[in-house]
Amino acid sequence: MFRRSLPLKSLALLCRSLSTLLETGIPAHKAFLIAGEKAANPDVRVASVRIAEDIQKGHEIATAMRERDVFPGLMINMVDVAEKTGALPEILTGLADHYDNLVRLRKDFYSAIAWPVIQLIMAVFVIAGLILLLGWIAQSQGGDPIDVLGWGLTGTSGAITWLTMVFGTAAGLFVAYKFVRSNMAGQTYLDATLMRVPVLGHCMQSFAIARFAWAYHLTQEAGMPIDESIEASMRATSNGAFIGQTERINYWIHQGETVTTSLRESGLFPKDVIEMIHVGETSGTVPEMLHRLSPEFEEQARRSLQALAGALGWLVWVIVAGFIIFVVFSIMLWYVGLINDVARGL
Repeated sequence: MFRRSLPLKSLALLCRSLSTLLETGIPAHKAFLIAGEKAANPDVRVASVRIAEDIQKGHEIATAMRERDVFPGLMINMVDVAEKTGALPEILTGLADHYDNLVRLRKDFYSAIAWPVIQLIMAVFVIAGLILLLGWIAQSQGGDPIDVLGWGLTGTSGAITWLTMVFGTAAGLFVAYKFVRSNMAGQTYLDATLMRVPVLGHCMQSFAIARFAWAYHLTQEAGMPIDESIEASMRATSNGAFIGQTERINYWIHQGETVTTSLRESGLFPKDVIEMIHVGETSGTVPEMLHRLSPEFEEQARRSLQALAGALGWLVWVIVAGFIIFVVFSIMLWYVGLINDVARGL
């Protein structure tokens, strides 16, 4: 559930190095040895040596990579496609570009949400500090502490309880997320649910379609049967909602329906993409059309990620503002209550 995956930058460098070596005709096991020696990451060096040994024993590259348990599913799936289609150098180059793009996207995403997240964490600690400070003041003066949250959290124990609740909940959600995604049934349900969330769902859909278009072009260009091509391309999306619809799409294809109709039945592809595929299918140029449009899909995915980062930034701002307003009103109401008690005593 918590397996360690290689950093994106290391994956990009490995893919690009392997692509160059294989393109010159160097055997696969030697290519992995050479690429591993050049790698700065020790996990890449160790994995490359083990993969080279497995290849020499007659194992497929994808199988050897899967045994190492440090490579992402997308890379393994695409290498599996490449071995079946004979387009390993080309696919590795595409993977290198893909991971380079992800590095840039992740950097931009983190830059966009870094300050709001820092403010959220600061707000959590400020509330903990208030709980602690007001508890100490009340203890030193012999009075009742201000319960800023209204949950009975005061003093040192209250501050510790508050921090445990916040960070414990965050850790619990992270563990639950990892657990659900650890099996295909959970991944399918979770991704299908997340795709219904505004902004986030559009971002996930855009990335999945970009990967599907890229993989479908490669598998069809290599002459792979349509059902195997659909299966490989849906796996390449790394999206459980798409992968879960593979059998349904292939069922309609086996019933004699067109690719356009079969993809439409999945309910995963937007109308404009379906119309593009329909035009390509009518002219018999679906792979070529998807190849031309793949960069556009990738750009659309990048724009969706930027929109997601912006939305998350605003969400964090709202949470921080909510914290501040809640604390201010809690203290204000406490003072109002105190004044009323004094007034009644007079």
